[in-house]
Amino acid sequence: MRDLFAVAMMFGIYSLLTAALFMDLDAADVAFTEAAVGAGVTTILLLSSLRLTGRWERRPKHSPLLPLLVVGVTGAALVYGTLDMPHLGDPQAPVHQHVAPHYIENAPQEMGIPNIVTAVLASYRGFDTLGETLVIFTAGLSVFLLLGSRAGGRPRPGKTAIGEQPVLRLVVKVLIPFILLFALYVQLHGEYGAGGGFQAGVIFATGMVLYDLVFGEGDARLVVPARWLPRLAAFGILVYGSVGLYALLHGRPFLDYTVLAEDPMVGRHLGILLVELGIGICVFAVVLSIFYALSGRRRQP
Repeated sequence: MRDLFAVAMMFGIYSLLTAALFMDLDAADVAFTEAAVGAGVTTILLLSSLRLTGRWERRPKHSPLLPLLVVGVTGAALVYGTLDMPHLGDPQAPVHQHVAPHYIENAPQEMGIPNIVTAVLASYRGFDTLGETLVIFTAGLSVFLLLGSRAGGRPRPGKTAIGEQPVLRLVVKVLIPFILLFALYVQLHGEYGAGGGFQAGVIFATGMVLYDLVFGEGDARLVVPARWLPRLAAFGILVYGSVGLYALLHGRPFLDYTVLAEDPMVGRHLGILLVELGIGICVFAVVLSIFYALSGRRRQP
């Protein structure tokens, strides 16, 4: 396809269908993330990039036969590699014989929270999740270095991406408080249901992106100035890392939440809440900064 707008829409549709597949597999947290990130904010960022580059891809000068051959051989190798894989849901599969049984059997008693996914990501694999958050933070830094956090000069007051749409403005004005409230619910309810810092940060950023598109970048950046975002992203990492450093200073392993309270169970709850808060703040700042950087630039004639 040479129509890049259609390509972006196909990516969004594919992500939405993938989210539905994850829901069918009872992977609610993964489905939530795919719907919010893949079908939601990623599509907006692709369209923002498309606005700067043009809708139609130039036809390549080389023949498509070689790329087609490479893709065909790679696809055949991948299909061949799946022939000896265990069937979907096979309880004897290696992945189900490693640490998964321990998580399923012991997470509710050791962590005291019903959502095993949150227990794994924020506690058992807390160090890995810190690395994932640092990757997101690094992506935000790369955007700041390449495009600038306030690229394109001062925002244009009253200039919107969709023009004057009174009905749409009214509908969005009603919806945005509920979007932000839902983001807070996802942030604080991640221990008991699908959600957590990653999803909440993206939803909160999506609400601000919607505000920017409908009411104009001038109004949006009065609510959340671009200069705040690098500091917010760093603050999110600082919140997460400080929990681990606090444990080290008390002679315990990194990210050992039991030092946060006299009751170990209360300490684990508090630690998970703090690290999820740090993740949410960092993800919100990075996603919104990328959108600001892309929307703030002007296409060169």
